[in-house]
Amino acid sequence: MKLNDLKEKKLSDLREVAKTMSIEKVTSFSKDELITEIMKNNTDDTKQENSKKETVKKDDNDGTSSGVLEILPDGYGFLRSVNDNYLPGPEDIYVSPSQIKRFKLKTGHYVTGTTRAPKSKERFHALLQLVEVNGVNPEDIRKQTPFARYTPLHPNEKFNLSNTSDMSMRIMDLIAPIGKGQRGLIVAQPKTGKTILISKIANEIRRNHPETALIILLIDERPEEVTDMKRSVDADVVSSTFDEGPERHVQVSNMALKKAQRLVECGRDVVILLDSITRLGRAHNAVTAHSGKILSGGVDSNALRNPKKFFGAARNTEEGGSLTIIATALIDTGSKMDGVIFEEFKGTGNMELVLDRELSDRRIYPSFNIIKSGTRKEELLLSDQHLSRMWILRKMLGEMNTEQAMNFMQERMRRTKTNQEFLDLMSK
Repeated sequence: MKLNDLKEKKLSDLREVAKTMSIEKVTSFSKDELITEIMKNNTDDTKQENSKKETVKKDDNDGTSSGVLEILPDGYGFLRSVNDNYLPGPEDIYVSPSQIKRFKLKTGHYVTGTTRAPKSKERFHALLQLVEVNGVNPEDIRKQTPFARYTPLHPNEKFNLSNTSDMSMRIMDLIAPIGKGQRGLIVAQPKTGKTILISKIANEIRRNHPETALIILLIDERPEEVTDMKRSVDADVVSSTFDEGPERHVQVSNMALKKAQRLVECGRDVVILLDSITRLGRAHNAVTAHSGKILSGGVDSNALRNPKKFFGAARNTEEGGSLTIIATALIDTGSKMDGVIFEEFKGTGNMELVLDRELSDRRIYPSFNIIKSGTRKEELLLSDQHLSRMWILRKMLGEMNTEQAMNFMQERMRRTKTNQEFLDLMSK
């Protein structure tokens, strides 16, 4: 019986399992306590069966478990569950310092291994033996090059977002294409549909690029928005809601980034969709030790150093693998701090999609400001024919205002089913 299987069961189902094992007073246990009792009982039963055939070791394993490793300052670590948003809990698996040193494990590694039940005076299940790390043999992890040593390159392979009838994805794929390794900002005023846009991008990447590891990071978000995202998108949705402290926001974002970097070290293409980098900056401003130098809006001069490291981690690499980060940035919220945070990140990305409040107020969706949106070095992502037609299109749109440009795009795109048909229509 595996620990991960028990974690996914409801409390009522766990009680039924416990009754079959003759565990008494099952209703008096919480879910975590009941899982521990079941695992202990399962280990005892296994030992009794094996004792007739051979001597059983005291630390007999109680199944296979997996989780994302978080290494603490004291040198040991725990396997955290993405279902619990990497929150520390009684179901976490203890990983000893000797195992971490032997296999050169780092925070963010997704570790699978056999575990044992806690002994007397122990609180946690412990990792006995590593089976795999990030889907590969643990011995291979020791030979990997650290992420920080990878050579960053411009994105040169495009994510295809236009294989859909959704107008917003088709237009975005034309005016602000996303490449593998892109560092993009979605600049959004309140109520312009940024969260819905994030979910649409995620669904298109999952549909057209299923091999890509997809992480959605929601910081300081409403709980109901988190639930909607989990139900609508097939991805690792990691969140820290607005009713949690800034320390949690920082811890969750660090774990998500470390996990992504470890996957890139294994040669994977990874996408992080962050909503929002403004709130992440606010969280770091709250937890950073004050330097005494305060910028306008109450932002400490050192507060945005780590958020910039987070955003700056996005890159295409020469050694293989890429990390794409698309983050939303809030503007015109009425907070001077939000404006300062946006200005600090302005120009750091290589792709920008601007949402327009005037369009959304008129119920024109998608509410893209086509003239202000674009991708740097888009010539590396598009064919020469595609690029030349986009230059012609942008020249035409540049003579219109925002509303006219969006209405023109929608009217022309409704005549075609694909972006290629749309571009072919332009040449006639």
